[in-house]
Amino acid sequence: MIPVTEFRQFSEQQPAFRVLKPWWDVFTDYLSVAMLMIGVFGCTLQVMQDKIICLPKRVQPSQNHSSVSNVSQAVASTTPLPPPKPSPTNPATVEMKGLKTDLDLQQYSFINQMCYERALHWYAKYFPYLVLIHTLVFMLCSNFWFKFPGSSSKIEHFISILGKCFDSPWTTRALSEVSGEDSEEKDNRKNNMSRSNTIQSGPEGSLVNSQSLKSIPEKFVVDKSTAGALDKKEGEQAKALFEKVKKFRLHVEEGDILYAMYVRQTVLKVIKFLIIIAYNSALVSKVQFTVDCNVDIQDMTGYKNFSCNHTMAHLFSKLSFCYLCFVSIYGLTCLYTLYWLFYRSLREYSFEYVRQETGIDDIPDVKNDFAFMLHMIDQYDPLYSKRFAVFLSEVSENKLKQLNLNNEWTPDKLRQKLQMNAHNRLELPLIMLSGLPDTVFEITELQSLKLEIIKNVMIPATIAQLDNLQELSLHQCSVKIHSAALSFLKENLKVLSVKFDDMRELPPWMYGLRNLEELYLVGSLSHDISKNVTLESLRDLKSLKILSIKSNVSKIPQAVVDVASHLQKMCIHNDGSKLVMLNNLKKMTNLTELELVHCDLERIPHAVFSLLSLQELDLKENNLKSIEEIVSFQHLRKLTVLKLWHNSITYIPEHIKKLTSLERLAFSHNKIEVLPSHLFLCNKIRYLDLSYNDIRFIPPEIGVLQSLQYFSITCNKVESLPDELYFCKKLKTLKIGKNSLSVLSPKIGNLLFLSYLDVKGNHFEILPPELGDCRALKRAGLVVEDALFETLPSDIREQMKAE
Repeated sequence: MIPVTEFRQFSEQQPAFRVLKPWWDVFTDYLSVAMLMIGVFGCTLQVMQDKIICLPKRVQPSQNHSSVSNVSQAVASTTPLPPPKPSPTNPATVEMKGLKTDLDLQQYSFINQMCYERALHWYAKYFPYLVLIHTLVFMLCSNFWFKFPGSSSKIEHFISILGKCFDSPWTTRALSEVSGEDSEEKDNRKNNMSRSNTIQSGPEGSLVNSQSLKSIPEKFVVDKSTAGALDKKEGEQAKALFEKVKKFRLHVEEGDILYAMYVRQTVLKVIKFLIIIAYNSALVSKVQFTVDCNVDIQDMTGYKNFSCNHTMAHLFSKLSFCYLCFVSIYGLTCLYTLYWLFYRSLREYSFEYVRQETGIDDIPDVKNDFAFMLHMIDQYDPLYSKRFAVFLSEVSENKLKQLNLNNEWTPDKLRQKLQMNAHNRLELPLIMLSGLPDTVFEITELQSLKLEIIKNVMIPATIAQLDNLQELSLHQCSVKIHSAALSFLKENLKVLSVKFDDMRELPPWMYGLRNLEELYLVGSLSHDISKNVTLESLRDLKSLKILSIKSNVSKIPQAVVDVASHLQKMCIHNDGSKLVMLNNLKKMTNLTELELVHCDLERIPHAVFSLLSLQELDLKENNLKSIEEIVSFQHLRKLTVLKLWHNSITYIPEHIKKLTSLERLAFSHNKIEVLPSHLFLCNKIRYLDLSYNDIRFIPPEIGVLQSLQYFSITCNKVESLPDELYFCKKLKTLKIGKNSLSVLSPKIGNLLFLSYLDVKGNHFEILPPELGDCRALKRAGLVVEDALFETLPSDIREQMKAE
């Protein structure tokens, strides 16, 4: 017999594919095996046993025939009659005789074959083969979508990802964390919901505050006690799975080839079922046990009429009825499949029940072939889709990233990155990470936290562990904050720096930091004046003293005016955009420092002259050409620092002498050619920067500046220095490089406190040995050509090189 296993290749698929076979496909597979066994059994009988057995029929001799020589002809041409009885007139019967050939066995084999081919109905002959062919077609239809290249590749990829998601330790952990919530947490959720409902009935402001405090659930924070449950390798594998699921979803949701192919193969099976039922029901009666056979072979055998016995007719009749029953059940199952395919929307899949059961609310619904495969899996085991859904959740992915981040950035590794910042605070800079490691909040000595280019930063309640934290920098970061963390920052944060590309990156919670003292904002705002109001009011920042805005504003925002009464320092860096309407400056009566940098100012704003408490003014990188208004600065008795550098100023007016309180004066990077002697009547000046101008002569009145500690004329056209310069014995820094000097006076030795001297780029041929008297001057502080340095005596050179 032919073993059934030989036909296994028609329905064989990978064992993993069984998850995509619902109960009706499994049931029809068993029915196909049963029908296949019927076909194989019938074919085996056809091959191994005689198909038909025939014998000649006995016939009545004709009355018209009298001679014995015509007996054979009469027997062959007449219909069979009962054997004649003996009578007086006919004492003997006619004996049936054939042609004597001594080949009796061959004769009957020939007759059997002839009658099988000509007399037996085709259905009775080919029934087992039809069963076999139909069954194989059924099996091919049931499994064609597993073999077709356009669909099998998607199925194999999906099954591979599904198995990894099902077995991933991260799936088990994510679901166990959700199911492990105690009743207290659930009660807290209910209380929060009822509280939010109560707030909604109140004023609008309460609603906004409530929403901002609950923007992120506390459950998002990875529990440190379970952090070791997933090692680094498993975390990386789970991270790769998230990426695979994303790409696979984008690819599979584009089309519905799997759904269309499954529908078509089911429709084909239904059509074939109807055809089989129709013709089998009509032809099953043609399977008869006795068959009359009339073949014209009497010249070979001597007979024409035969009576044949179809040896397997009875068995085939029973098998055909059994086969019809199996096909009927098979067809009804296929009809149910069609009902299931068209009654339900299988090209859309909702994870609503998973969202309700797990509490992971951001699991998205899917469509097309992705949805269809998930529907098929649900018929196998809904647990598969539930575990698979974990890898569709952005919240779950963020939690995994957080865990991987915690494993990568241990507290010891973070402590190695600690450094002192410009405000002399212990700072931890974190750049371009996937998130904020929870281990940061274990470094209790941290004073400043700087985050750069980190998306989806979530500041948890554990930030309260950083008792020393006073400064926070957010550069191109999107930040969400827990309500408890916001309460902590309101009480402890002193300095906040935010660098943004879009106004939406400004954290809305910063407007409520009541103890904030310094606020630095860096980002592009609209040139449209009406759109600058996007910066909300800062009136709640009662402690704000320093405000810096680096943007492109066209006027001082109203939000700044709200804190004008207690603001002490304001900096506006405008990136070349023209700043107009500066009258609001008059309201800043307590302002001590003002920086208006790169604001395209052509004159000194008159509003500045009303700031009687002003101590420092910086008008860097503007378009100032004339500063005649400088005379009005005499009313600013506290003004000690004036920076008018990087402008187009051509001269210094004589009114400068009235600014007797000045201590720092910067005119570098201008177009000044002449220094007025009245400048040096400001005898309190300690810092004077005249570099990068066109100055040719230094007046001897410079010797009046007995408090001068810093003097720079780098990159001018000065040809000689007055000896009176060396009367400024407190001078520590002297920059005279890139001029036209040819001689350095020996009197430079009078500058005992000189620690930095730049003479490079002049025409000196020798350095005076009196430089050795400048005991504070070392080689690192002497900027000079190496060849010129060698002109000093060796002992002086060794003295300067010594630490």
